[in-house]
Amino acid sequence: MPPMSPEVGIIRTYIEWILELPWIEATSDNLDVKHASVVLDEFHYGLPRAKERILEYIAVRSLRPKRSRQPILCFVGPPGTGKTSLGKSIAEALGRKFVRISLGGVRDEAEIRGHRRTYIGALPGRILQTMRRANTVNPLFMLDEVDKIGNDFRGDPASALLEVLDPEQNFSFSDHYLELPYDLSTVMFITTANTTASIPPALLDRMELIEFPGYVEEEKLEIARRFLIPRQVEENGLGKDEVHISDQALKRLVREYTYEAGVRNLEREIGRVCRKIARLKAEGKRFPNRVSAASIERFMGPPQFFNLEAEREDEVGVATAIAWTENGGEIMPVEVLLMEGKGNIQITGQIGNVMQESAQAAFSYLKSRTRELDVDPKLYDEVDIHIHIPEGAIPKDGPSAGITIGTALISAFTDRKVRKDVGMTGEITLRGRILPIGGVREKVLAAHRAGLKTVVIPQRNKKDLIDIPKRARNEVRIVTVERMEEVLDVALIEKKKPPKPRRTQTKRTKSSSNSTSGESRSERTDHHGEVPPLQPGA
Repeated sequence: MPPMSPEVGIIRTYIEWILELPWIEATSDNLDVKHASVVLDEFHYGLPRAKERILEYIAVRSLRPKRSRQPILCFVGPPGTGKTSLGKSIAEALGRKFVRISLGGVRDEAEIRGHRRTYIGALPGRILQTMRRANTVNPLFMLDEVDKIGNDFRGDPASALLEVLDPEQNFSFSDHYLELPYDLSTVMFITTANTTASIPPALLDRMELIEFPGYVEEEKLEIARRFLIPRQVEENGLGKDEVHISDQALKRLVREYTYEAGVRNLEREIGRVCRKIARLKAEGKRFPNRVSAASIERFMGPPQFFNLEAEREDEVGVATAIAWTENGGEIMPVEVLLMEGKGNIQITGQIGNVMQESAQAAFSYLKSRTRELDVDPKLYDEVDIHIHIPEGAIPKDGPSAGITIGTALISAFTDRKVRKDVGMTGEITLRGRILPIGGVREKVLAAHRAGLKTVVIPQRNKKDLIDIPKRARNEVRIVTVERMEEVLDVALIEKKKPPKPRRTQTKRTKSSSNSTSGESRSERTDHHGEVPPLQPGA
């Protein structure tokens, strides 16, 4: 072709892309399961399910099956829980190249599949661009933030990913620019997301979900000791033996200065402590080698977060719920107050529709058990009920506070106190059955941190107790229940019955006058039987 022809540059670029893409170059996998286990444990603490799935994959590959399919995994969890960094560790354990693209904010389908060559400046999509950068046909390919893909008039990128993430189709992936089938079947795809709510169902169905539930306090402390403190000490120019942060100081940092499921903010706060010490060292002043819990406030200022504590005393109409949030578990008091009125119900605390329905179901259960609970039916028309869940600025929703609201209502109407050291979670039905809920691990650990002694959970959540650390299981009494009556037996204190009055006795004397007066007194006593008990309020 004439060199000055406008087609020359387009065709040359196209041929160069074909030649530079990896078609057969591959790295050999390290299929030593023990080696992979050591590598994963060296860089990550916890995350047992994700590690177990990777080790299973390596074990299967080591047995050399006739048909080998690459897993397409989706790591779902709150920010800062180690999803992306675990992908790097998996690539290192396998001995594969690691490549990553971020899909956050991608709105154009051409980002995935590329443009037609008829457009000026056309290029392949990000998938083939990244494969060219990897230079092997079997890298570990991480698609970050798959839940944050958008769609508009330029197409739907999530739909374009359906072909990429389907083992039945991706052996002949078609890019608009290349227009040649490209084999992606040997690529190990791992996607990450903070939530599955915004991922299209068809795309979600193609991936194997592995949940990262967030770290509990014990795990955060271990991660800080193994990884965060050594890294921050090194980054801030301090020697290994110059700074030692005590366990109590770390606990204060976790509880009072960070509020998260991951460990990013914890690392920032540890770095802040190290910088304060580094400044003292640079100025030639004395600096503490050991950071204690008492000196944390001097370095960091006043605490930023306060955990709710268990109630100080047994009260009527106040029960303790245990809630799950993305940042872990929390305890949540539920208060019920009865006032003179006309039978209205008011629910406050910025609660969602599901929790309002739980309150209605709990109240209907109370009405249906009026006779068994010895409640005066007239009360329902003579009092107004106010249900309040504190921390009103924080939105709350979900069915798991049903039994707690029911317990608080029954306590208020029967005037029986609720035990201060009992926390509970579970959904209630109109018949008083207790249905299962989620987040049991986080909820039990939150109750343990807050000082609760007993936790009530649904019977069908008994299977989730295997995930709870031994220490929490040993120190907290976990009661599984199937019906609301069992919850009331555990949570409510029996109302004290008034003491039985004693029969009055008279003394008989030898004198006739005394005997007469004694007989008259005894006659009065015998006539009435027992001395009537004091009336309430007397």
